[in-house]
Amino acid sequence: MKKHLLLFLGIFLLTLHPAPAQDSNAKIVPVIKENNSLPRFDLDFRGGIPRALVEAIQRATGKPLNVIIPDDCEGLRIPAVSVKNVTVAQLFEAVTLASKDTRRYNTGGGGFGFPGGGNWSVMTLTYGFRTEGTPNENSIWYFYRDKLPDAPSHAVCRFYQLSPYLDAGYKVEDITTAIKTAWDMLGIAQGPEMKYHKDTKLLIAVGEADKLQMIDEALGQLSRGSPKEKTSNSRDSEKSKTQ
Repeated sequence: MKKHLLLFLGIFLLTLHPAPAQDSNAKIVPVIKENNSLPRFDLDFRGGIPRALVEAIQRATGKPLNVIIPDDCEGLRIPAVSVKNVTVAQLFEAVTLASKDTRRYNTGGGGFGFPGGGNWSVMTLTYGFRTEGTPNENSIWYFYRDKLPDAPSHAVCRFYQLSPYLDAGYKVEDITTAIKTAWDMLGIAQGPEMKYHKDTKLLIAVGEADKLQMIDEALGQLSRGSPKEKTSNSRDSEKSKTQ
């Protein structure tokens, strides 16, 4: 009776934990095979652009590496790397892990067109090299870089009284051209829309608040300059006195 009981307990205990040993072996074996199929190398990289890292790896392994790097990622800087006895797959995985950067961004909604409004979220960004399937010596690696979603645009409307500047001798075209020039220099393809209302001498602008701020800055600088009309009048009065 005791023998049957012990046998039953033994079978029962075995049925409780059959999976862990099998699962752990199943997970470890593919990793070992993957790493062993790739050449190992030592690398001391001082840091630089992705293309420089690829060239350093090729020198270290003595073999070519199939890589695609998008134009907008060419100038990204990768930190210094010092590793020994690693594979390309291990190195690229480490580069991705080291690149993690958590950012806060505006998801829009609830802002009512005022700067700083809306809802906010957090996103972890990474960059690095990826490939499809199990890495091997003929794998094609491609460089990627995560980006934050485009910030929501909150269009606002602002009014600017141009009477003081027009009375000083400036033209509406002079003011709007200076503002548009600043937007062009910043690479803003389409800046806020501006229209001048003659009867009220108001400059009406509609666009994103941060871009409209440049109109305030331009007008502020104009108010600090020497008015054209006053300057010309003073010169005329000086001429008349000399005559």
